[in-house]
Amino acid sequence: MDDEWICGRLGEDEPWMLGAVNPPIFENSLFTFPNAAELGEAIRNEDERYVYWRGTNPTVDLAQRKLAALERAERAKCFASGMGAISATISSLVSAGDHVLVLGAVYGPTTQFLRYLEKFGVTHTHVVDLDACDSAIKDHTRLLYFESPSYMRYEIFDIPAVTRWAAGNGLVTVMDNTWSTPIFQKPLTMGVDLVVHSLSKYAGGHSDLVGGVVAGPSRLIRPLALTEYQLYGAAMSPHDAAKVIRGLRTLPVRMAAHQERGLAVAAFLEGHPAVRRVNHPGLPSHPGHRLALRQMSGFSSLFSFELATEERDEVAAFLDELRHFRVGVSWGGFESLVNAPALSTEESVRATMGIPAGLVRLSVGLEPAETLIEDLGGALERMGDA
Repeated sequence: MDDEWICGRLGEDEPWMLGAVNPPIFENSLFTFPNAAELGEAIRNEDERYVYWRGTNPTVDLAQRKLAALERAERAKCFASGMGAISATISSLVSAGDHVLVLGAVYGPTTQFLRYLEKFGVTHTHVVDLDACDSAIKDHTRLLYFESPSYMRYEIFDIPAVTRWAAGNGLVTVMDNTWSTPIFQKPLTMGVDLVVHSLSKYAGGHSDLVGGVVAGPSRLIRPLALTEYQLYGAAMSPHDAAKVIRGLRTLPVRMAAHQERGLAVAAFLEGHPAVRRVNHPGLPSHPGHRLALRQMSGFSSLFSFELATEERDEVAAFLDELRHFRVGVSWGGFESLVNAPALSTEESVRATMGIPAGLVRLSVGLEPAETLIEDLGGALERMGDA
C-alpha cells in the first residue's frame, strides 16, 4: 500500500467514522458491555478490545494502524512519550541477569534507562561498531539496541548486516527510527525485530504533542501491550492520537521539504572555515553516504556539525548569536532549532558516545533555507570576531 494513502486515508472510510473528515476523538475513560461474559472476554483480550483508556481507544487505535502500515509491521502500540515506548519495549525483552548490547550512539535518556535497569540486575555494554560486538557479546546477552543514523553523530550502520549478526547470535534487535521516519526508512523490512519512534518529532510535526510508538510482529507486541503498557501506565491520550493522525496527513510532503532545506544548510556549513566537519548522511562527503543510499530513500533535516572549538562558553556564545534558530531541545517541527550536547548532556554520557564539546545540533525547519543560511553565517562571523 502506498505511504501517502496510508498517511491520509487508511482506516478513515470505515462506518464508525460516520463520514467525518477528521476522526472522532473518543474521550470516554471506559467502555461498557451488554453482559458479564462479554466484559470478561474483552478483559482477557484488552490489547485489542476497548475496555479502559489505559488499554486502548478507537482514536489511538487508528493512529496505531496507520503507523504499523507505514513500518510494514503487523502491529504497533502508541505510548504517552518516546521514552514510554523505549522503556516498555526494553523491559519486555529482558529479565534479571540479562545483558544488552548498545551499538553506536543512542538517545541520552535511553542510556540513562539502561543504567537504571542495573538495579534490577540488567547490564549493558556500549560498542562503537559491529566488529566490536563479537568481543562484547556475553552468554546472557538478549538484546541489541541501536539507531541508524546514530544519535548526535549520525553514523550509518549496515542494518541488514546488524540484523544478520544478531539473529545468528540469538538476539532480538530494537532500532530507533525517529530520524528517518518510515517515509525514508523501513527497518523491519531489513530484519529488525522491533522499531521505536518518538512521535513528538516529525510524525507529529507541529511541536504540540509528546508521544511514542513501538511497531513489529504480533508475537512481540501483544505481550508488551498486555504487560508493560498496562503496568507502566504510559497510555497515549486520544487527543494526542488525533494530533498524530493530523501530522501523518502531511508527513510525506513535510519530509520532502525538510530534506531539501536540511541539505542546503548542511552544504553551506560544510564549506565554512569555522566548521571542522558536518555530520549529515545526505552529504556525499559523509562516510556512510553510499550505504545510506542503499537502505534509505531520503534524509531528514536533523544533523550536527563541529565548531572549531572545545570551549563550552564559545559554543554557548554561538547559540546566542543566532536570530532565526530557536535554542531548545527536541526537533522535527516547523520551527528551526539549535542545541549543543555540551550544554545539556551529562559529560559521562557524551564520553560514552564520543560526542565532542564543540558539537552543535541543528533541526532545520520549514523556513526558507536562505534565511537560515544567512543566520548561521552571521553567527559564525560574529563568533570569530569575538
